[in-house]
Amino acid sequence: MKTFFRSTLAAAALAASALIPLQSQAALFEDEEARKAILEIRNRLANMQSEINAKADKTNSLDLNNENVQLRQEISRLRGQIEVLTNELANTQKRQKDFYVDLDTRVRKLEPQQVTVDGKDVMVEQGEQRAYDAALAFFKAGDYRSAGAAFFDFTKRYPQSGLAPSAQYWLGNTYYAQRDYRNAITAQQVVVKNYADSPKAADALLNIASCYLELKDKAAAKKTLETLVAQYPQSQSAETAKERLAALR
Repeated sequence: MKTFFRSTLAAAALAASALIPLQSQAALFEDEEARKAILEIRNRLANMQSEINAKADKTNSLDLNNENVQLRQEISRLRGQIEVLTNELANTQKRQKDFYVDLDTRVRKLEPQQVTVDGKDVMVEQGEQRAYDAALAFFKAGDYRSAGAAFFDFTKRYPQSGLAPSAQYWLGNTYYAQRDYRNAITAQQVVVKNYADSPKAADALLNIASCYLELKDKAAAKKTLETLVAQYPQSQSAETAKERLAALR
């Protein structure tokens, strides 16, 4: 009888010691594996408790009671380990959930986003948007040299971007703001040639006409305004062009 309980006690002690590395590695378990481990230990404890109760009903010897006390202490320790393991599992699940939520948020930030540019919906990478916004911020702040450099860099780095027509247009405006009318014309002609279907093309023609007027070339300005009205009759720039043409007559 004593041999049996000593064996049972040893088994319980072994189970308790086995839980120590199990605790430290709980974060590595898959959820299903951890649940199975907890259920297995609980079943073992239930069996051990049943055996103790069965033997206790048959004898009241002092030695057996002492061994039962020790065994129950080990069972108590095992139950404590189960509680710790269960908490570790819950914490691991929470950390995993938080990690995947954070990862999903980060990935979404890197994904292209749909934005509306000049009335058109286009897909824009986050890097493109940041570069464009930075260049536009320079322009709004009156730092036309830095804005020009930033927009020029944008057009070279993202020639296929949905923001490219606007970037090229604003590049022309940076030259105009610095009274560099020749380069302004050249920059806006790129808009008209490469992005003819963009709303910015009409605005670019209007800017070109303004540059010609600044250069005292009324004939070229008039021709540009006429082209604008003919090619983009429904645009707001066409209305402005008509007013300027009337003033040039």
